Amino acid sequence: MRTIGLSSAAALAVLASLLSTTASAQWLKYPTPGTPRLPDGRPNMAAPAPRTADGKPDLTGVWRGAGPLYRFNIAQDLKPEDIQPWAEALFLRRVRDSRKDSPLARCLPVSVPFHNFFNLTRIVQTPALIMILYESPNSPHRTVFMDGRDLPRDPNPAWLGYSVGRWEEETLVVTSGGFNDKGWLDSAGHPQTESLRITERFRRRDFGHMDFEMTIDDPKVFTRPFTMKRERLLAPDTDLLEDVCENEIDATHMSGDTGIRLSPELLATYAGVYELATRREVVVTVTGDMLFVQGLNEPKLPLLVQSETKFMSTATPTGFEFVKDAGGTVTHLIVRGDSGDQKAVRKGASVPAQRK
Repeated sequence: MRTIGLSSAAALAVLASLLSTTASAQWLKYPTPGTPRLPDGRPNMAAPAPRTADGKPDLTGVWRGAGPLYRFNIAQDLKPEDIQPWAEALFLRRVRDSRKDSPLARCLPVSVPFHNFFNLTRIVQTPALIMILYESPNSPHRTVFMDGRDLPRDPNPAWLGYSVGRWEEETLVVTSGGFNDKGWLDSAGHPQTESLRITERFRRRDFGHMDFEMTIDDPKVFTRPFTMKRERLLAPDTDLLEDVCENEIDATHMSGDTGIRLSPELLATYAGVYELATRREVVVTVTGDMLFVQGLNEPKLPLLVQSETKFMSTATPTGFEFVKDAGGTVTHLIVRGDSGDQKAVRKGASVPAQRK
């Protein structure tokens, strides 16, 4: 059992390590019955997709999360005009507060999008209903009713809403509504409201690969619906861990906004493209009085200011320090992480400031 306690004042680091961890499951290498095998005993991921007695694709199995970027920032691919101003302001405020009021910090569910992109998911398929279980804090689950019912007209708002499904040829289409306004669409803090409607599409291409689409439609938060498309991989011969969150009573000790504000003019001197020795690039942009960074396998997210030249990632315990020459020009960036410090040299002129 994995138990989560959030009692440290450095809540951001705890949450970041939680969100960046890939859990190992119990019963490691216990062979999943019915799994086609290659001659060496490994699962044959390219074998045909299994089917149910009625001929439908059988989605049953343990599937890996749909990727880390969107669980940190659901608006990763959006333009500034795609987000309602109030929602953008709330998102930035939550980032400045080190996410101390997030559902994760209070041992509460997060949201359907977050859980879809985080760790393992088990799908259990029957003709009348489909169960979706998540390896996430407090092991949340959803029921997708397949009996032809409509979504409830006046539901009691719920963290994970209400879901109904139907088949469109080889694709399972799940429509969900009835959400509350307490969930966060991602770990960084984009809000959801009771107007949220989510449509998910699952298509199992073969034994080990699934095409997954999720469309977010919340007109109070976003100015248009948008869709994310990812591939999900089967995780045979493994299982979900029980995931228990506790000790949320220590939330009063969690750190929040540092109160440090830097001028947009100063931050503009940091904006630019920086290249590591490995030739990977780190892109730094400016939104108002906050820096955003993209690269290092992280989504595009704001940085928390620690001092005039030092910042901290909002997704991982990575630090960023800008270094200037004698003339005050920024020459390079030091990226501080668990594997040691890395130097990223600035390339050319800075990139223009932008909202997101």
